[in-house]
Amino acid sequence: MNEQATADQDATQQQAAENNFIIRNIYMKDISFETPNSPHIFNSQAGLSVAMDIGNKAQNLEGDIYEITLSVTVTAKSAEKTAYLVEVNQAGIFTLSNYEKDELNKLLATYCPKILFPYARQTISDLVLKGGFPPLILAPVNFDGIYHDIHTRNSANETDANQGDA
Repeated sequence: MNEQATADQDATQQQAAENNFIIRNIYMKDISFETPNSPHIFNSQAGLSVAMDIGNKAQNLEGDIYEITLSVTVTAKSAEKTAYLVEVNQAGIFTLSNYEKDELNKLLATYCPKILFPYARQTISDLVLKGGFPPLILAPVNFDGIYHDIHTRNSANETDANQGDA
């Protein structure tokens, strides 16, 4: 009986130490749609060129609870005039516990934004369509690649700074 109690206690401690990832909430934090050159832009025969800027921010709310805000800005131009500008801040609250610091940072910078991006993409598509423009379907974003590029660049900058100190 004593061995059983010890085994149960070990199993409980092991389970408590396991990684925990919970999506607590997903919500729209801020949204903007502008057509600064309407109604004249609708008479333009020029095609639209579309540019997208994306970023994310992690904020520790308390303990293992984080708010991630994914910011997506889409600008469409026709003959150098802005046809529309869409800004969406899609946010989520996540619980991430029992992760090592490096793994936690990677999850906050890549995995959480991957979860939020489809919501932001759908909102942008809906706004563009309701704004009187052709449908816009944004391509998937490689958050892992962006994270890797940033860390590679930061590592190179640190190496350069250390060599300059020598």
